[in-house]
Amino acid sequence: MIERGLWAPANPIAGAEGTYVNQDSIRNFSIIAHIDHGKSTLADRFLETCGALSQREMDVQVLDSMDLERERGITIKAHFVRLTYQHSSRGPITFHLIDTPGHVDFSYEVSRSLAACEGALLIVDATQGVEAQTLANTYLALENDLEIIPVINKIDLPGAEPEKVREQIEHLLGIDTSEILLASAKDGTGVRDILDRVVDRVPPPRGNAEAPLKALIFDSWFDPYRGVVVLVRIFDGRLAPGMKIMMVSTGQVYEVEDIGVFTPKLAKIDGLGPGEVGFVVANIKNVADTKIGDTLTDPLHPTQTPFPGFREAKSMVFCGLYPVESSEYGELRDALDKLRLNDSSFHYEPENSMALGFGFRCGFLGLLHMEIVQQRLEREYEMRLIATAPSVRYRVTKTDGTQFEIDSPAKLPSPGEIAAIDEPFIQATIITPDEYMGAILQLVQEKRGQQKNLEYLSPKRVMITYDLPLNEIVLDFYDKLKSVSRGYASLDYHFADYRPSQLVKLDILVNGEPIDALSIITHRDSAYARGRALVSKLRQMIHRQLFEVALQASIGSRVIARENVKPLRKNVLAKCYGGDITRKRKLLEKQKEGKRRMKRVGKIDIPQEAFLAILKVEE
Repeated sequence: MIERGLWAPANPIAGAEGTYVNQDSIRNFSIIAHIDHGKSTLADRFLETCGALSQREMDVQVLDSMDLERERGITIKAHFVRLTYQHSSRGPITFHLIDTPGHVDFSYEVSRSLAACEGALLIVDATQGVEAQTLANTYLALENDLEIIPVINKIDLPGAEPEKVREQIEHLLGIDTSEILLASAKDGTGVRDILDRVVDRVPPPRGNAEAPLKALIFDSWFDPYRGVVVLVRIFDGRLAPGMKIMMVSTGQVYEVEDIGVFTPKLAKIDGLGPGEVGFVVANIKNVADTKIGDTLTDPLHPTQTPFPGFREAKSMVFCGLYPVESSEYGELRDALDKLRLNDSSFHYEPENSMALGFGFRCGFLGLLHMEIVQQRLEREYEMRLIATAPSVRYRVTKTDGTQFEIDSPAKLPSPGEIAAIDEPFIQATIITPDEYMGAILQLVQEKRGQQKNLEYLSPKRVMITYDLPLNEIVLDFYDKLKSVSRGYASLDYHFADYRPSQLVKLDILVNGEPIDALSIITHRDSAYARGRALVSKLRQMIHRQLFEVALQASIGSRVIARENVKPLRKNVLAKCYGGDITRKRKLLEKQKEGKRRMKRVGKIDIPQEAFLAILKVEE
């Protein structure tokens, strides 16, 4: 985040013509890799080698600024840095390095970051080999026609097997093994060889400085002092302070106040030319107005060819967030407002639950995105939250022919009004050692998977491709996959299409009253097992009352499972010491009548743990 006072004039950049950098001395490249393959560590070594920071200023994972990124060893937001590298024969070279997220939830952001580059470093762990997200991001780079430079990292580890990894890369990409570089980001081995290869192999950017302005937006965030800061790559034209700019998707016009670069310290510059990457501040108040993938142009002389591939960020996973104390509803709303300022892909709207009170229905890009948002709310804003079970967006066709989408079981019409329900399917790629293949195939079959392909990447490593319902993986699929493979399997997926399925709404009733926060949408074939498991789990969670509590799972008006929570019972016979049996029977009948009357008017408090039980049910 840009803080007050950090904007300072940039040092003169070698190779500049006036205020712009000569295109022939620019290299724009990205780093793509699976999670924990050393991407951010390698970026640290690039900063050291180029002299961007002194040894005193260096820190582990310099470009990962969030605590969550450092703790989990992942990159959540894209990061950009401009470096100057002294090449032995070509002289000073200006690098624009973009460190991208590796997780599937952020694949669209990765694709836009790659579109801003001409080359990509493909980092593969020498101990782990090619993983699912490595493959997915490589395909994204190939779609953007980038020059790919493969690098095998962590060769210093005792378990490193660079030769086996060479064969995997050659098999997947058809790259000659002699072209693959070996490195260790931890101790700096091979770093200069990588930078030299980037200079030699990655082509310099091409663009016409006299053409109408055409710039790609590939990231943005909110700064409390300057408004929205937009990260752009210039393809044609020039950008300078005082110019008018227009967002092609919305038509909104702004005036540029400041332009800067990240070296990795934020520095103010006079302008950006073709091939350059930098920050733009233009008094934009809402981060949602700067959509990732949008084209930025001159409103007086707009470009005739906006950048292709733009689409709106669409939420894939939804859940309800409620404050533990109803009095904290206003604080939760303020926290969500502030979080939304820096994350335009996160959406929310007010929601009311009979059981939980007032809260918000939130939409996320995926499961990791949902987990990150929840943790940020709890850490940064000290919120105590109850989260309902995650769900996906379904497409419902009613008997009268009308079609609409729902993201919550509460919005599903009654069974008699539904003609068909379509659910989203994903194409999942799983890479695993072959010894775990049997258990993984069984797991995927249980999740209604449809096998598409099975390929051996090496004699001991298998790539499996399946079509899976997204609803089946949002709860516990990833944890089960890691469990059955002892952590060795990796998963990547992307949205495929909507397909018709036999889906039903499973309601949970407590003493005949439906609890909307516990409702789920599930496949008809697994509804009985899910209902039985849910009421059984809830019976353990709900405390005994003075009256019997009936827990039921139902589909429409048909009850498919039931459990009873036995009542607490006072020993009314304790004072009877002898006498006729009819006296004892009379006391028992009186107690029974009292409990029957209490059951009709009695209310029950459901503990927070009961709402989490739905996440822990084993089918």
